[in-house]
Amino acid sequence: MATSARYFVPFRRRKEGKTDYYQRMRLIISRRPRFVVRKTSRQIIVQLVVAEMTGDRTLVSATSGELSKFGYTGYTGNTPAAYLTGMLCAVRAQKAGYESGILDIGLNRATKGARVFAALKGAVEAGFDIPHGEEILPDEDRVKGVTIAGYAPDRAGNLVANVEEVADAIMKELE
Repeated sequence: MATSARYFVPFRRRKEGKTDYYQRMRLIISRRPRFVVRKTSRQIIVQLVVAEMTGDRTLVSATSGELSKFGYTGYTGNTPAAYLTGMLCAVRAQKAGYESGILDIGLNRATKGARVFAALKGAVEAGFDIPHGEEILPDEDRVKGVTIAGYAPDRAGNLVANVEEVADAIMKELE
């Protein structure tokens, strides 16, 4: 073990692989609420978060488990669920008086068409202002569930119609 004065002990959350402090500092300096998207194997979690001196404060939150209240019957960890969850969080944020944010994907890899960008697409289509590039967003077929219905029609059931119905129900919350 190094014992010289030049040895630097990394922060605990960096050692655990939970926080990229360089990216976090850039997001906090922007002084905009962070549109935080986190994914697990079974659900998508989307929050609007503001950094304060005492710690981060969550303003608005939505999880894909809440989509069943709007009639969603599909799996809560896939791309259509991420899209709908992003839309739900954006609608709640707008009802709470927040109009814009900046995307925070954490340690997730920024891959074209990923689930974190499906949540971004849902938020943008709900009218929430988040700076982004159009080329990173997933295709409309992936977001609406057409791709899933194409390769697993027995499991998908009426996923395409269900996603459109739930999207309409979520947008009615905005009115």
